[in-house]
Amino acid sequence: MDKVIYIADDDDNIRNLLKSFLEREGYIIYGFPTGDDLLKEFITNPCDLIILDVMMPGRDGFFILTEIRKISNVPIIMLTARDSDADYIEGLNLGSDDYFTKPFSPIKLVTKVKSIFARLEAVNSINVDASDSELEFADIKINRKTKSATLKGRELSLTPNEYTLLTYLMINSDRAVPRVELLDKIWGYETEIETRVADDTVKRLRKKIVDSDAKISTVWGYGFRLTTSQDEPGE
Repeated sequence: MDKVIYIADDDDNIRNLLKSFLEREGYIIYGFPTGDDLLKEFITNPCDLIILDVMMPGRDGFFILTEIRKISNVPIIMLTARDSDADYIEGLNLGSDDYFTKPFSPIKLVTKVKSIFARLEAVNSINVDASDSELEFADIKINRKTKSATLKGRELSLTPNEYTLLTYLMINSDRAVPRVELLDKIWGYETEIETRVADDTVKRLRKKIVDSDAKISTVWGYGFRLTTSQDEPGE
């Protein structure tokens, strides 16, 4: 089944350019001049991936992202003309999967789209049976069938990337996981901005599990490892 992608950008040239590049790869593309138009359509006809500009007439891309995350974990790539760390962090905090600053390479964005779909298909192809549907580390539990997590019995609200990162660290809790491995398995490929994505996602996840006995320890110059409070030096 062909993948459907929605693009919201008030710049006709950008919408048409992305539409042209993505259609060459076999995707079905629908463009919208505002995020409000995209949101209205998505509520009744969900798509497989969204490319969302930040600055548009009407409500901005961050508002639209927040509304979509209330009802869906569909992959979302943000576009912005402002090369701002604040915008970058806000998009990640709200649950975007990636972030491109204008001007950007359409070829690079297409590569990212393809890597996101490839990763999702790989995850969905794994049959999770009753024996391995639940993961547990310290006081955190993950249900891989429902893609939900709890901390000390309370629901843990995670973005899609935070969930995937925590799951991967739990599965590999017997070892330190290299940063490059996380970039490959969770984000699809390594670039300079992807390194920031990984580190910022770890920071946000640490804040969400600050009350847990589980800790995400940094292995300096290498990557990260899931440990418990008792394993931390000096504690």
